[in-house]
Amino acid sequence: MSGHSKWANIKRKKEKTDAQRGKIFTKLGREIAVAVKEGGSDPETNSRLKDVIAKAKAANMPNDNIMKSIKKASGELDSVNYEEVIYEGYGPEGVAIIIEALTDNRNRTASEVRHLFDRSGGSLGATGCVAWMFDRKGLIVIERTDDIDEDELMMLSIDAGAEDIKEEEDALEIITDPSNFSSVRNQLEESGYTFISAAVEMIPQNYVKLDEQKSEKVLSLVENLEDNDDVQNIYHNLEVDE
Repeated sequence: MSGHSKWANIKRKKEKTDAQRGKIFTKLGREIAVAVKEGGSDPETNSRLKDVIAKAKAANMPNDNIMKSIKKASGELDSVNYEEVIYEGYGPEGVAIIIEALTDNRNRTASEVRHLFDRSGGSLGATGCVAWMFDRKGLIVIERTDDIDEDELMMLSIDAGAEDIKEEEDALEIITDPSNFSSVRNQLEESGYTFISAAVEMIPQNYVKLDEQKSEKVLSLVENLEDNDDVQNIYHNLEVDE
């Protein structure tokens, strides 16, 4: 069940990415900027930057955009300082939601996020109110094609340090401990694999299943949050069907 829900979430987000690619690139640029500020502009010595670049490439962000974001954050171009903020709360029907934001104005972002929760019938909570329902894991998703030897991919992933591999109809999901995510991703990348997505995420321990009408209320809140310029990532425990 959980694997199916993760893959359905990824496909929903990918469809949104295709429709709003410019906004996605802007958000990825912010992630790159924060990674550069934290550890420098060389991805070989800044593992966080290397991870974000892999995430950007999986989203088909052009190399020129990636390099421009790195230069901007390293002071070669004008830059804005962003800080990381995490919000937690309950959406409609008690669905647990975690939001990762990058903002240059905490008060503005908190007010906007709270307004979206209130308008949907949910409630923004205190730090830690839902985080205990999630595990932080590396998640690498590779499309299943006739060109891929799945047994070889699985062995390579396990040897590189992956914890688990889930088979979905259209994709393989490789789960890692966050500390092993970079090494597993690097090994697969060096072996020629391309990713649908590759990032460290908050994965629910259990999922909530709702009927279609109630699910739409939750997904409406998620989509409104995704449209907010400061919101980078959203995690929830709603079981999403195809």
